[in-house]
Amino acid sequence: MTAAPATPGIPGTPLDVAAIRAHFPILSREIDGHPLVYLDSANTSQKPRAVIDAMSRFMEHSYAPINRSAYRLAAEATDAYEGARAAVRRFVNAPKAHELIFTKNATDALNHVVACWGRANLQRGDVVVLTHMEHHANIVPWQLVAAETGAKVVPAPITDTGELDVEGMIALMNARTRLVGLTHVSNALGTINPVKRIIDAANSRSIPTLIDGSQAAPHFKVDVAALGCDFYVLTGHKLFAPTGTGALIAKRAHLDAMPPFMGGGEMIRKVSFEGTTFSDPPHKFEAGTPNIAGFIGLGAAIDWLDAVGMDAIAAREAHLRDAMFAALNDVPGLRLIGAARERAAVFSFVVEGAH
Repeated sequence: MTAAPATPGIPGTPLDVAAIRAHFPILSREIDGHPLVYLDSANTSQKPRAVIDAMSRFMEHSYAPINRSAYRLAAEATDAYEGARAAVRRFVNAPKAHELIFTKNATDALNHVVACWGRANLQRGDVVVLTHMEHHANIVPWQLVAAETGAKVVPAPITDTGELDVEGMIALMNARTRLVGLTHVSNALGTINPVKRIIDAANSRSIPTLIDGSQAAPHFKVDVAALGCDFYVLTGHKLFAPTGTGALIAKRAHLDAMPPFMGGGEMIRKVSFEGTTFSDPPHKFEAGTPNIAGFIGLGAAIDWLDAVGMDAIAAREAHLRDAMFAALNDVPGLRLIGAARERAAVFSFVVEGAH
């Protein structure tokens, strides 16, 4: 099936699939005489020319360290790096740029929350409520800190159709619950969770919330301010940006109270052997020289997505999801895993006789 005719690059219009495909150099490759078809975007996305060119321009013309030097190249690099932060903030409508920390990926962002917030706030008998559909990156770090502190990690149930049991999750929120965490979109089931409802229930009980937006941000509009969560994480390499890029968005009160995840350059205001004072967020949590070119690529990816239009992307994916669902159901011996009513274009299935 092909999309309706479109005006390429105009937000809100149907996607011209051939024009979009031409943005990706790797898709001009042939393998065994066939045009490359890439179906692993839920794992990691290919990169459009705009991202590749932005990174090349930076490394060819403006490469320098950020924030710590006064010459022109360093000023240009700093402006580009902070411009990428502003682009990500705008893209997900994060309340303030200084509440957006650059990380290596979503796993790194989740570990920031566990190490900085979890170790400072969890005690023996406390409970962290997650779901059975979390990525390992939002399970294992909590298990590690629970073993250190004596806290418990409790999973909320999901239904046979792969949907979150919302009332069951809310029922787990009690006086010992210190945090509620869940994925916005399941990377295995494709389920789109009603995160706003869970956040509102937790907020009414003064329980912080953590949302893993890795599979949400690349596929439809995300509004962190409207969600009202305490922590939201995303990863760049699923957003058409390079690996080694991601973000943690967190409320300023948490960032002020949390100790830094790592110590080193850039995250300090003053250092001596008598004591050290830390920079304000976000730099407090960005120790060391970052992946500058990568984050400039992330900013370019955000600009590219804005030009294509997230509404058009979501509409196209909904069309592909429905076509895929119908086709898979016609395959003899194939059984789909999960049949949530609200789902993204992600499918897991087993085939009779295949591992």
